[in-house]
Amino acid sequence: MATSPARGVYAISVAAELTGAGVQNLRVYERRGLVSPSRTDGATRRYSEDDLDRVRRILQLLEDGLNLAGIALVLELEDDNQRLRTRLGSPPRGGG
Repeated sequence: MATSPARGVYAISVAAELTGAGVQNLRVYERRGLVSPSRTDGATRRYSEDDLDRVRRILQLLEDGLNLAGIALVLELEDDNQRLRTRLGSPPRGGG
C-alpha cells in the first residue's frame, strides 16, 4: 500500500535530518508561510514527502542567494503556475 506524497508522516526532527534544513529553520519556514506541515491531534508537526520537496526547494533558492521574502514570491508563482497547468491539462514541469 503506497503512501500519498501529501500525507504527513515525518516528525520535525526526521524532516530536518532528511532535508538538512535544521529544526529551527523548519519552524521559521512555517512561521513565514513557506511550508505548512500537517498537525496531529496533539499539535505535533508531520511533514509529507511534498513538504520535504518544498523544503529542498527553499534550500536551493537560499543557496541561489534569495532571501525568505523572495523565496515566498517564487514559491507563490510556482504554485500559481502549477495550478494553471493542472487546470489546462498541461504536464507539470520540474521546479527550478
